Parts: sequence; structure tokens; C-alpha cells
Amino acid sequence: MVGSYVNLLKSGELEKRVEESKKLLKDCIVCPRNCSVDRTKNELGFCKTGRNVYVASYFPHRGEEFPIRGYNGSGTIFFSYCNLGCVYCQNYDISQLGEGYMLTPEDVADIMLKLQKMGCHNINWVTPSHIVPQLIEATYLAAKKGLKIPIVYNTSSYDNLESLKLLDGIVDIYLADLKYLKEEYGRKYSKVRNYPEVAKKAIKEMHRQVGDLKVDENGIAYRGLLVRHLVLPNDISTTKEVLDFLKSVSPNIHVNIMSQYFPAYKAYEYPELNRKIYIDEYAKAVEYAEKLGLNLIKD
Repeated sequence: MVGSYVNLLKSGELEKRVEESKKLLKDCIVCPRNCSVDRTKNELGFCKTGRNVYVASYFPHRGEEFPIRGYNGSGTIFFSYCNLGCVYCQNYDISQLGEGYMLTPEDVADIMLKLQKMGCHNINWVTPSHIVPQLIEATYLAAKKGLKIPIVYNTSSYDNLESLKLLDGIVDIYLADLKYLKEEYGRKYSKVRNYPEVAKKAIKEMHRQVGDLKVDENGIAYRGLLVRHLVLPNDISTTKEVLDFLKSVSPNIHVNIMSQYFPAYKAYEYPELNRKIYIDEYAKAVEYAEKLGLNLIKD
């Protein structure tokens, strides 16, 4: 399948998006934190990322959901730093400590072309919310050199609507995480304000752009929204509220209810998070999703 951005390249719209998105960096409003620093001059806000980006690793990922990984893997790029501060992050060395190396948009474009050459089904941007302008620029540069496979936007859903709208017609598949729908939990466990409100609006916008998940004859996704929900101990994940909301977005929405939580990073400082989930906690989440008639995707 061919990524939708190819048409934007041909029409000249993709180049226009590059220039429009760069304006968000000047007085930074790329993500909802609205740090208002001038990242074009390498001033740093919460995400500790200036004009260029940091990459921890890239490879054909075979651990994603089947519609994403397919048979040849998802061309995954793990970007460093994050606009959240989750105390239980399992990739904290990347997201919080910034492990990785600095790359220009030109470098990222070359990585995407390399992953396409490896036979990956798509390009998978992991933690992209704070670097949307740089990724639009990288896509433009790569598309001019022949990039054509679909793009996956793998996000925490703490996304600025203006940034998401600039991605309309560029991103083919949204792989969105919805953590919890309680304001208190967003502040306490992700160190951010308004997570539920922001994430709900973002997911609605993602669905508006790409609709429900669509797969080809081999079961590999080429367009649409897939939402991940990690079950946390003691119902901190507010699972029923999350699933009810997703049902309201679309009765045919695709959801992966994830069971792999374990205490990581600073979770030991929070007794309510300092254990793995119980079997029945996960079973109840799946049972409720099935009751709602949601399309469940397994890892």
C-alpha cells in the first residue's frame, strides 16, 4: 500500500505543510504543554528537544500488533524524550533520560528510506508528539527520494490539535495510547495537566482523519485508528470509562487491551502502582470490552 502523503507531495501540499509546521517551533506550541520557547534557536522546553531530534534506535519491529508488524516488521523509530513524565514508564531511559543521539530531519529521512528498503510494511514513529514539524520535514525529504510506505503515528495521545491537523493526509495509521480518564491521575502519574481532555479530543481528531482500522487481504493495516489501553493496578487506568469513551468515538473502533504492566522507573514510590496487575483485573477489562462489542486486537 502507498502512503497518502505521496499525493500531497505531487500536489505541492506536503512542502507547504513543512513551512506551516515550522511556525509551531518558533514560539513552541507543538504539543499541549505550550512551552513557548524558540526551538528554531535551540531553546529547550519540557521535551529538552530543540531544532533537531534525538533517536534512540530504529529497526524492523516484530513485537507490535500483527496488523502493524505484519510479516516483515514495522519500520520503527524510537525517538528520545517525551512530553509526558509518566512515573511508571517502561522506556524511561529513552523517554525521560533521553538516551539517544541527535539527528537532523535529513538524517531521519535517510532512516525511513533505509527501513523501507529492508521491506518494512510501514514507518512507525514512536513518541512523536513533541517533534511533529521535524517529522513532516523528514517525510517531505524522504518522499522526494522515493519513500512511499504508510506512516504510523505511535503516540501517548497528548497531542496538540493544530499539530494533528497538519498531519492530515500524511499519517495513515494512528496507534494511540489512552492511559486514563481521570484528571487527578494524569497529574499524579504522568505529570501533566488536562490529560483526559486533551487525549479525548486528539483521539476524536485522529478518527476523523483516518476512520476505523482497515487491513488488506493479508491482515496488514494500511489506514485507520488503533487504540492501546494498558491496564494498571487498582483500576488507576479507569478502564470502563476509557472503553465507554472509545465506544462513543466509533462502535467499530479497534482496541488492544494490554496486560504487560510491571513497576518500572519511579513506580516503587507509589504503593498503588508497585505490583503487576492481577489476572482478574485484566480479565474484567477484556470482558467489559467484549460486552461493548469493541474490536479487540491481540499483540
